[in-house]
Parts: sequence; structure tokens; C-alpha cells
Amino acid sequence: QGISLFNRTEKTVDLEAVAKGGSSLSFQKAEAGPQVLIMHTHGTESYARDGTEPYTETGVARTTDTSYNIIRVGDEIARIFEEMGLNVIHDRELYDYPSYNDAYDKARAGIEAHLAQYPTIQMVLDVHRDALVGTDGTVYKPVLQIDGVKTAQVMLLVGTDDAGASFPDWGEHLALAMQIQQQMNSLWPGLARPITLRTARFNQQLTKGSLLVEVGTSGNTLQEAIRGARYFAQSAGAVYQALVQEG
Repeated sequence: QGISLFNRTEKTVDLEAVAKGGSSLSFQKAEAGPQVLIMHTHGTESYARDGTEPYTETGVARTTDTSYNIIRVGDEIARIFEEMGLNVIHDRELYDYPSYNDAYDKARAGIEAHLAQYPTIQMVLDVHRDALVGTDGTVYKPVLQIDGVKTAQVMLLVGTDDAGASFPDWGEHLALAMQIQQQMNSLWPGLARPITLRTARFNQQLTKGSLLVEVGTSGNTLQEAIRGARYFAQSAGAVYQALVQEG
């Protein structure tokens, strides 16, 4: 039914059973408080530099300039969500700078602080950009044409307990990702890359609705990524709106 999965774990996944089990995620009304937290474990991730998007690198395909890194993409997702009536917080902290290695630990502390302050948050989107580099050094970019304009593809990543850490409800996160993937590809066929299932949790255990979102790769331009983020947000926002109505 339009679902594609890249399973990088040792688990055998029955997609029909996962879809049937569904997600228990529900949102309170926007008036009750923030519903969605957008954040970036690797906030300095950036895109291909070209003549229209110059910026100063602080690493390979990385910059602390939030006008050109993944923070800018998060701004676009937040803007669309807010236009759709969702109550959103966008955490623009650079958790991977100056130290990259402990970014997930720092991000977890940041997420926990937001959840303590705003218990109405049920969805945490950790927005990244991917990197696809061949063995010969070729940098690839996943792109499609929407209305004749190049647009970065989007990948959802779901963690599991395969690495040994407790994550009993990871199947619900996968079910939610499947809903969003279906919505993306029903509106814009080819926008969604296969969902990737991984062994680690990526802090997704902190809420029922946590997902990792990869918008394009280091080979895409920023404008391609912003367009992909815009269409992703419209798709995910429609799924979230339904959860508010049902919740």
C-alpha cells in the first residue's frame, strides 16, 4: 500500500501487522499548549554551496550559520505547521557544536527540559540532512521534480531496541512513520524515500510521537531542501491534525 522500508536491524517486520496495531499518539487542542517540538541533534548540518547560497563552512558540509544549515529547514517546517494550526516549538540550539560526539546526549537533555516545561508536547521531530557518498567520493542527492522544480526527497528514520536499550513501543513510531510516508507519496509521489529502521533509539523513546527526519542530503541545495521540508510538513501536518480531532 505504498509503504517501503529499509530494514537495517535483525528484526523481522510485518508491515501489515504494524499498520493494524497503529499508534496511540494523540494531541490535545493547540490552545492547551505546544503539541510539536522541532529540534536538531546535528544543527550544523548544511547543504551544497552554489552561486546563490554561499556560506562559510565550519566543517565538511557544516556551518554554524543558521540561515544556511538545517536550522533553516526546521524554520520552514515550523512555519507550515503553524499555518495549519498546530502549536509548535522550534529549538534552534546547535547541539553538535563545538563537540559533535556527545550531540545525542546533549539533545536528550534539551528534549527532556522542553517536555518538563511543556507536558503537552507529544511529537518530537529531530530534523537532519542525510549524506550519500559513494566509495569513489561521488556525492549523491535524492531529488524529484514537483511542478517542474527540483525538490529534495525526505526520509523518515525509526529507532528500535535492537542495540539493547529499552524501547518497547518502537512499533508505534514505525506505524506513525508509515502514515506520514503514505500521505507524502499520495500527494507527491516519490517525495518519501524508504523509511529506515535502525538498531539505536535516537532519543525517540522520550515521547510516543518521536521521529527522525532526513531532508535531502549534503548534495542537495538549501532551496531544494526547503521545498522538500515544505511538502513534508504539509503531509505530516495533515496526519497530526487528524490525531487532534481523534484525541
